[in-house]
Amino acid sequence: MAEEKNQRGDSCEDRALPDDYPEPCLEDGGEAHEDVRENASAATEGSSSDRAVKVSPDLLQMLEALEKRRSHQTRGQVEPEASEDGTRELITEALRTNMQIQLTDQQQGFNKHVTKSDHRSLSRSNSQRSAESFSSDMPALMILRKRTGGEKPLAGAKVVGCTHITAQTAVLIETLAALGAQCRWAACNIFSTQNAVAAALADGGTPVFAWKGESEDDFWWCIDRCVAADTWTPDLILDDGGDLTHWIYKKYPNVFKKVRGIVEESVTGVYRLYQLSKEGKLCVPAMNVNDSVTKQKFDNLYCCKESILDGLKRATEIMFGGKQVVVCGYGEVGKGSCIALKALGAVVNVTEVDPICALQACMDGIRVTTLNEIVRQVDMVITCTGSKNVVVREHFDQMKNGCIVCNMGHSNTEIDLASVRTAELKWQHVRPHVDHIIWPDGKRVALLAEGRLLNLTCSPVPSFVLSVTATTQAMALIELYNAPKGRYKQDVYLLPKKMDEYVSSLHLPIFDAHLTELTDDQAKYLGISKHGPFKANYYRY
Repeated sequence: MAEEKNQRGDSCEDRALPDDYPEPCLEDGGEAHEDVRENASAATEGSSSDRAVKVSPDLLQMLEALEKRRSHQTRGQVEPEASEDGTRELITEALRTNMQIQLTDQQQGFNKHVTKSDHRSLSRSNSQRSAESFSSDMPALMILRKRTGGEKPLAGAKVVGCTHITAQTAVLIETLAALGAQCRWAACNIFSTQNAVAAALADGGTPVFAWKGESEDDFWWCIDRCVAADTWTPDLILDDGGDLTHWIYKKYPNVFKKVRGIVEESVTGVYRLYQLSKEGKLCVPAMNVNDSVTKQKFDNLYCCKESILDGLKRATEIMFGGKQVVVCGYGEVGKGSCIALKALGAVVNVTEVDPICALQACMDGIRVTTLNEIVRQVDMVITCTGSKNVVVREHFDQMKNGCIVCNMGHSNTEIDLASVRTAELKWQHVRPHVDHIIWPDGKRVALLAEGRLLNLTCSPVPSFVLSVTATTQAMALIELYNAPKGRYKQDVYLLPKKMDEYVSSLHLPIFDAHLTELTDDQAKYLGISKHGPFKANYYRY
């Protein structure tokens, strides 16, 4: 088998931690949501670039399936997994319908809107469809349960997570539990939590600290309660955005030092991990799954290509044909967004700092410009950079009446909201996740999701794509937990390419896709194993 190499994201080395990143609060963050907090609580009571990355013995047993995938015996459909209880059936129903509860008053907790009788009734009515939905929408996790469940590769592991709490996340949490892990969870976004799913997870025994429409203070309170358990210390961190990692690092340094590993899936969180590593402050190994091929291409490119249109349509009911749009950033998210917008007839412009990405945009027939040059003309501004203050007050002042501003990046730092929260500008909430910012002369600019992630706030995202990401996360957690001491240093690693290929192979049966097998002579000629990995780490898909 070709040896896998660790890759460091050297391009990220010069990125500093944000100066205004919030410090931990040692007190409760206000009284506005104390009743919600009580109910939520009650419901849930430096390596070198050439270091080899090996695969743990437990994973090798799973990966044996990779070699069998080419046989005709593995081409059949995955057998449905029977429903175990009402909790699973509810999560399945949310998965089938991409359910997202819209609260009329965002100041109330999910316990005031969803009762046990509500979700158990919903569960019973869909019990016959649950197994079918799990297998078809998130096939890889179902296969992973079957192939590894008996061995419990996460037996004894305590996983603390901070991600979007949706039906798809619930399937991941159930999978981790089936593999032997104990989980506690908080939300990485104040708007994306599906309350019925959060309630079902809590009812099923997974401590969940989240509800849709949290305030900023509630957000950090929930993360703190998720971590601060007297009899529970996490072994693994699964993070989306770096907020949970930052909180534990700052407020619970003794807990942070005992963690076996961190799995981070967002570009924002990965930047922070690389900065900690550069400063010598990262005292545990971390896995960068954001830059795994499966995450980059499927969650970022293919997912955003579909979900950006859904989110914009649901929020604004806009027609795209002929609209002037500027997309800030032409990475994978920007590429997917531009493909979708161009397909519906929008006139797309791109801003970029990277000359390679800019040249790609030019070759794709997209004009590359600066925001200052184009902002007066456009009907829509979409940020996809993962950076800070991409759209500032100067740009808002130049926008034309009716311009729509939204963010497809993880964090709300890309749009400088503080600059438009001033006395002379009026804010008007016109519908869920849509605010009009009104200038003294009557000009209105529509801001979506308060500058937070558009596609998970204003619309769901495809379950199949999230299956790819969730399986990658599960593989990374298994690898970090089972790795022998010394394999991973205090540094940031990529998931081994062999595992990336394995995750992809688990999703091929749903398409009845049959892989070609290299002959021994071909494998020798190419200098690779006939069972993979098939590409070097430096290969760009």
